[in-house]
Amino acid sequence: MSVATAGPLSDSQVGVELRKMTEFIKLEAQEKAREIQIKADQDFEKDKSALILQEKAIIDAAYEKKFKQASMSQQITRSKANSKARITILAAAQRVVDNIFEDAEKKLGEGTKDKGKYKETLKNLVLEGLYAFNENSIQVRARKEDFSLVKEAIELAAKEFKKTLDRDVEIEVDESKPLPSDSTGGIRPSSREEALFGENANRKFFD
Repeated sequence: MSVATAGPLSDSQVGVELRKMTEFIKLEAQEKAREIQIKADQDFEKDKSALILQEKAIIDAAYEKKFKQASMSQQITRSKANSKARITILAAAQRVVDNIFEDAEKKLGEGTKDKGKYKETLKNLVLEGLYAFNENSIQVRARKEDFSLVKEAIELAAKEFKKTLDRDVEIEVDESKPLPSDSTGGIRPSSREEALFGENANRKFFD
C-alpha cells in the first residue's frame, strides 16, 4: 500500500505507512492461518470418520467370526448330545427287541414247518422290530433258507405298518450275514445305526 504525495514523505508519514502495511500483512496472515486451520480441522474430521469406520468394520468382522465360531461350537455340542441320546434310545429299544425275540425263538419250534403260519409269525416279528425301533429304515437278518419267505413277510409288514401309522418304511434283508442254518429260525432286526456301528455280542435272537 502507498499514499500519493506531492513530495518526499516525512519520517512521521513513513512511520504511518509502515504501520498500515504491517497491520495489513498481519491481517492477511491471520486470515490465511484461519483458512489453514479450518482446512486442517476438516481434514482431521474426515480422517477421524474414516478411521472410525475402519475400526468399526474390523470390530464387526471380529464379532461375526466369533459369533460363527460360537454357533458352530453350539451346533456340534447339540449334535453330539442328540447323537448320544439317540444311541441311548436305540440301545433301550434293542433290549426290548432282545426280550421279544428271545421269547419268540423259544416258541418257534416246529412252527417253522407250516409255511403259512411261519410267514405270519415272521411278519409279526418284523412289525415288532419296526415298532420297537420306530425308525424309517431297518435291516433284518434271517436264515438263508428263509430269505424268500422273510421277503414276503416284509412286504406284508410294511403294508400293515403303513396302514397303521401312515408312514412308509424301508426294510432290507441283510443277505451278507445270514443266521445259522441250525438255528430255530425267526429274524434278527437292527436299526441302520446298529448296522453301521457294529453289533452287541451279548444279544441273542437265535440258538
